[in-house]
Amino acid sequence: MPTSFTVVPVEAQGEERQRDGQLREEEDEGDERDRGAGDGIARESSPFINCAELGRGNMYEGKNMALFEEEMDSNPMVSSLLNKLANYTNLTQGVVEHEADEDSKRKEVKGPRMGTFIGVYLPCLQNILGVILFLRLTWIVGTAGVLESFIIVFMCCACTMLTAISMSAIATNGVVPAGGSYYMISRSLGPEFGGAVGLCFYLGTTFAGAMYILGTIEILLTYISPSAAIFKVADVGEETEAMLNNMRVYGTCIVILMAIVVFVGVKYVNKLALVFLACVILSIIAIYAGVIKTAFDPPDFPICLLGNRTLSKRSFDVCAKFTESNNETKTTSLWRLFCDSSLLNATCDDYFSLNNVTEIQGIPGIMSGVLTGQKSTYLVFSHMIGQLASFSNKNQCGLFSQSYQDNLWSVYSEKGSIVEKKDHPSVAGSEESKMGGLPYVFTDIMTYFTMLVGIYFPSVTGIMAGSNRSGDLKDAQKSIPTGTILAISTTSFIYLSCIVLFGACIEGVILRDKFGEAVNGNLVVGTLAWPSPWVIVIGSFFSTCGAGLQSLTGAPRLLQAIARDGIVPFIQIFGHGKANGEPTWALLLTVGICEIGILIASLDSVAPILSMFFLMCYMFVNLACAVQTLLRTPNWRPRFKYYHWTLSFLGMSLCLALMFICSWYYALIAMLIAGCIYKYIEYRGAEKEWGDGIRGLSLNAARYALLRVEDGPPHTKNWRPQLLVLLNLDNEQLVKHPRLLSFTSQLKAGKGLTIVGSVLQGIYLDKCTKTQKAEENVKALMGVEKTKGFCQIVVSPNFRDGISYLIQSAGLGGMKHNTVLMAWPQSWKQTENHFSWKNFVDTVRETTAAQQALLVAKNIDLFPTNQERFTEGNIDVWWIVHDGGMLMLLPFLLRQHKVWRKCKMRIFTVAQMDDNSIQMKKDLQMFLYHLRLNAQVEVVEMFENDISAFTYEKTLMMEQRSQMLKQMQLSKNEREREAQLIHDKNTASRSAPAVEASVAAAVPEKVQMTWTKEKFVAEKHKNKDTNVSGFKDIFNMKPNQSNVRRMHTAVKLNGVVLNKSQHAQLVLLNMPGPPKNRKGDENYMEFLEVLTEGLDRVLLVRGSGREVITIYS
Repeated sequence: MPTSFTVVPVEAQGEERQRDGQLREEEDEGDERDRGAGDGIARESSPFINCAELGRGNMYEGKNMALFEEEMDSNPMVSSLLNKLANYTNLTQGVVEHEADEDSKRKEVKGPRMGTFIGVYLPCLQNILGVILFLRLTWIVGTAGVLESFIIVFMCCACTMLTAISMSAIATNGVVPAGGSYYMISRSLGPEFGGAVGLCFYLGTTFAGAMYILGTIEILLTYISPSAAIFKVADVGEETEAMLNNMRVYGTCIVILMAIVVFVGVKYVNKLALVFLACVILSIIAIYAGVIKTAFDPPDFPICLLGNRTLSKRSFDVCAKFTESNNETKTTSLWRLFCDSSLLNATCDDYFSLNNVTEIQGIPGIMSGVLTGQKSTYLVFSHMIGQLASFSNKNQCGLFSQSYQDNLWSVYSEKGSIVEKKDHPSVAGSEESKMGGLPYVFTDIMTYFTMLVGIYFPSVTGIMAGSNRSGDLKDAQKSIPTGTILAISTTSFIYLSCIVLFGACIEGVILRDKFGEAVNGNLVVGTLAWPSPWVIVIGSFFSTCGAGLQSLTGAPRLLQAIARDGIVPFIQIFGHGKANGEPTWALLLTVGICEIGILIASLDSVAPILSMFFLMCYMFVNLACAVQTLLRTPNWRPRFKYYHWTLSFLGMSLCLALMFICSWYYALIAMLIAGCIYKYIEYRGAEKEWGDGIRGLSLNAARYALLRVEDGPPHTKNWRPQLLVLLNLDNEQLVKHPRLLSFTSQLKAGKGLTIVGSVLQGIYLDKCTKTQKAEENVKALMGVEKTKGFCQIVVSPNFRDGISYLIQSAGLGGMKHNTVLMAWPQSWKQTENHFSWKNFVDTVRETTAAQQALLVAKNIDLFPTNQERFTEGNIDVWWIVHDGGMLMLLPFLLRQHKVWRKCKMRIFTVAQMDDNSIQMKKDLQMFLYHLRLNAQVEVVEMFENDISAFTYEKTLMMEQRSQMLKQMQLSKNEREREAQLIHDKNTASRSAPAVEASVAAAVPEKVQMTWTKEKFVAEKHKNKDTNVSGFKDIFNMKPNQSNVRRMHTAVKLNGVVLNKSQHAQLVLLNMPGPPKNRKGDENYMEFLEVLTEGLDRVLLVRGSGREVITIYS
C-alpha cells in the first residue's frame, strides 16, 4: 500500500523543529478562532474551484507541495478540489423573487429537499394531463374509432417514452442546471442546435400557454356560463364566428391578467400549483368512478334522433313531433323548427316528414342494456384486453353492444356534415332540402387521421417538467429518470384505458358531438363522471388555468436563459429584467406571441403548431443521445444505463414521422425557422465551446476523412489549391498586407484548405505572449476578410528557418497545402529588410523541392478588397511554359468570386521563329474548348533579334550593383574589424603589464594585442588601398553573357506584356525558376523586377510539376 512521506535534509532538521513549534502555536490560535466551524479547518466560502477569493495561506501551508506552488492558481491541490466538490450544492440557477427576498433574511440556505414523487412525478403528471383529455379525447375516440385512437395515443406515448429514455441518459450524465431541454440540447449538440431548438421549444411553450387559455375560455363560455358571451348569434350559421370573436376578447383579457399575476410574483403561481394538480387528479378519479357506476346505474342522458341524424337539444325540450294532452294532439317546439307553422297540415322539411323521432340513451353504461342477461365481470375485462373476436353476440350492450362495434371504427367527415348514427333506420329526403337553421349537430371542421394526431400530441407533452426542476431535487440523477418514466407510464395507461372506456360506455354520436349539443350543452366527458358533471367542468377549468399560468411562467425564463448565453445576438435584450432577476422583457415578448395564438382563437388550429415545436425539440433530444452514444466520448458516462442508440434513433425517427403526419407544411415551416436560427447563430452568434457532440462528430468525421485521404495523392479532377498563405507582421504583430487575405478569399472558390502562417523571430518561451497576440490579430483579420481556414504562428531564431518549418510541417495528413501564396518583397533591395531577397529565393527553391506550387502577388496593396467590384476589364494569362495548368485554373477560380465575375479571360502565348502561330492558336482554342473554359486566345510572335544596348547596359548595372553590394558587405566587415582593433588597443594601453601578458596568453596567437603607432597606420592604409582597388574593378568589369541573355528575355517579354496587358485588371505570368548557382540569386530578383515592371497587379505563378487540370470528365 503506498505511503505518503516527506524527506527532510539532515542539515535542516533543527530548522524544521523550530518551524514545527511555530506552526503548532499558530494552529492553536487558529483552533480558537475556527472552533465554531467544527473541525478547526477554514473552509472556502465559494463552491467554485477557480475562485479568486481562496484562502491562499491555508492552501500553501507547509512545504510538502512547494514544488507546485507556482501552478496552484490553475491546478489546485487534490484535497482542496475534493473539498469543493463535496460542498457543492446544485441550487436552481433561476431568479431570486423579491417576495422571498424580503422574507428570507436568514444567513443559511437550505438544501434541496424534493424527492422523486413531489419533485418529478407530480409535476410531470400535471403537465401531461390537461386540456386535450377533458375537451377533445372523447371527440377523437368518436371520430377515429377505438382502434385508430389507440394507434394515435400509442404512437405519441411511445414517442415521449423513447424521448424520456434519451433525456434520462443525458440528464444523468453530470449535473444539469435549471434550463431543462435547452441546456441538454445546447451542451450536447452545440450552440447552433441548442439556440435553434431552444427558441423552438420556447415558441412551443408559449403557444401551449395560448392553447390552455383558449381551453379555459371554451369551458367558460360553452359549459359554465354561455350567457357571458359578448358576441351573440344574430343569423343562422354565424355560431362559429361569434364563438371565435368571444375567444379573442376573453383570451386577450385573461392573458393580460395572467401576465400581471406572473409579473407580481411567481410565488403565488407555485402556491396554486398543488391546487391545480388536485383538480386534475380529482377529475380523473371522477371519470373512473363514473365508469364503474355505469355498470349498475348508468346516468340518464337521452339523445334525440331524427331518423339517424342527431338533434341539438339547445333549441327544444321535448323529443317528439306531437304530444297528447286531454285527447288532443299538439305539435311540439321541434315541429315548429322543421315546419312553417304549428298546424298539423303545415309544410315541413322533407326529411322530417319521412322519418320518425326517436330517443336513445347517450350513455348505455359498461354493463347495461343487455338483452340476454348481463355478462360477468370476468368477460368484461377479458374483452377490454383485446379478446373482442371471441365474442360474437351483437345483441349485447355495454362492452358487447352494437354501439361499441360502431365506436371501434373511424367515422371521418367533411366540415358542416351532420353527425349521424349509422345503424339507425332512416329514409333519405330530397337533396334540395336546406339544412341551414335546422337543429342538427354539425361537425365544425373536416376530420382525418393526421389532423387528429396533431390535435392530440400536445396532451403528451410536459415530460420535461422534472428536468426543469433538477436544481430542486435531492438526487436529480436518480429522480429524473424514475419520476419521468413513471409519469409517462401512468398517463399512457390513463389515456389508453380512457379510450377503451369511452368507446364502451358512450354512444358514438355523443362522442362525435364535440361541444355536447345533443346532451343539453354538457361536457361530454362530464356526462360520464360521478358524482356530477360539474366535477369535471370545474376541475378542467382550474387545470387549464394553472397550465396557462405555468406556461407564462416557464417560457420567459427559458428565453432569458437563451439570451444570457449570448448565442443569439438579437435577443440579448431579453436577458435583462428587474433588479431581482425577473425576466420582464422576456415576459412582454411571451405575452405578445401568446396573443398571436389567442387571435387564431381555435384550439384545434393552435394545437398542431405547438406539436411541431415540441416534436422538433424531442427529436433533437433523441439525436443528442444517439450522437453521444455512437461517439463514445470519454465524458459520456450516464448513470441511467437502460438506453441504447437504436432506441434514440427510433425515437428521433418517430418524432420526424409524427411531424409530417400532423402537418407536412407546418413541419416544413418549423424546420425552416429552426434552420434560419441555426444559420444566423453560425454566422453572427457568439462562439461557444461546450464540448458538444456535434463537434465530437466533426472530429470523428475529420479523422476518418483524413485517414481516407492519406491513401494516396488526389486525382487531377479532385485537385484544388490548398493554400499556405505567408503573412508579414509588423512590430505590433499586425498584418502588413491585409489585401493578401482578401485575395485568398477571392481565390477560394475551389473550397480547399487554407492555412494562414507567419513567423516571429526569437525564442518561443520569450515570445509566447506575442505569439498569442499575433494569432488573435490574424484570426480577427481572417474573420473580417471572410477567409475560412486555420492560423499557424511559428517562432524561430530566424525568418528563413521559420518559413521552412511552415512549408514542411503545415497541415495534417492528406490535408496539407499544395500551394504557397506570398507577397512580393517590395523592399528587397534594402539589406535591412527582414524578409530579404535571399529568404525569398530560398522560399522559391523550397517550394520547388517540396513539389508545391507558388503564387507571388506583386503590388499586393493595389489588389481589390472583397467589397470592390470590377464592372469590366480582363484577366490576362501569359502562358510561356507549361506548368500543369495552374495558369488556366486560377482565373477560372477567381471569376467565381463577385469581385472578378465580370472580368473576361484572355490567354496569350508566345510563338518563336520556327512556330506556326496560326496553328498554335487553333490548337489552343481546341484545348480550351475541351477544358470547358471560355477565354479569348491570342498568339504573340517574338522573333530573335540583336541584344539592344539598353539590355546590355541594364545587365551591366545589375552586375555592378551586385558586386558593389558585396564590396560594401566586405568593407562593413573590415570596419567592424577595425573598430575592434582600436578597442583592443585602448584596452591594452590602459591595462597593467601583468594583465596585458595574461590577456595575450589567453587569446590565439594569430591576434596581435600589442599595437604600435606604425603598425596601426600601416593596417589602416592597407584596408583603404584594398577598398579603392575593389571599387575600381567594379567600373572596369564586363557583364556575364548568360546574364545578358536572361536580361534580354526579361526586357523583351516585359515589352510585349506591357503592349497587350498594361490596362488589364490582373496579369498572370509564369514565374521562372531561380538559378542553380546560388551566386546569382540577387540577379534573379532583378530579372523578375524587370519582367513585371510597369504592371499594376501581377500574379507570378510557379507550378508544382503535376497536372492540375484535365480535359476528361
